[in-house]
Amino acid sequence: MSKNLANYRKDYSKMELLEEYVSKDPFVQFRSWFEEMEALKTPSEINAMNVSSIGSDGFPKNRIVLLKEFNEEGFIFYTNFGSDKAKALMENPNTCLSFFWPELERQVIIKGIAEKASEAMAIAYFNSRPRESQLGAWASHQSAEIASRAVLDKTLRELTLEFHDKPIPKPDFWGGFLVKPVDFEFWQGRPNRLHDRILYTKEGKNWSFKRLAP
Repeated sequence: MSKNLANYRKDYSKMELLEEYVSKDPFVQFRSWFEEMEALKTPSEINAMNVSSIGSDGFPKNRIVLLKEFNEEGFIFYTNFGSDKAKALMENPNTCLSFFWPELERQVIIKGIAEKASEAMAIAYFNSRPRESQLGAWASHQSAEIASRAVLDKTLRELTLEFHDKPIPKPDFWGGFLVKPVDFEFWQGRPNRLHDRILYTKEGKNWSFKRLAP
């Protein structure tokens, strides 16, 4: 069945991205944009990001995960190490993160190298999660085939009883990935599809930036 989407159009005109106003440090620029989104107090999950990987079958795969921390080293998210994305990133750590913030007509695209976050960091984050989310991490062997939803619900009930009135430890099969950027692209929507694109690349310990054609 064919559906023509040619009339789905939106002109972007809210803001601009000019070289004289961007930070020399892409981490500072990212924080600035992130905090502008926070200030809007919109219901959307502004820490939602697309994470790409290349599987053993040679195909790229993208999925939305939640960014849980960013610092001067990179960007951190958590997952089951048995999941498709974790297995793919451990085999080929080259990845790409992307954020889309339609309220401000912005995207950020970050290419980087993924590595496991420290165990101490993963434990600290796991301990901060709601108890229900901790149980969920134990209950789901992510990406593994299961017979039915009922099996998952039964496992959760059993774990709830097992850990009743007890602290829930972090599973050994669960932890974090730190993505260390090699370049950042900041994209600001502009009228007539002539968008602003600023690309940061790393040169030694320093960053440089340039403008790309839309």
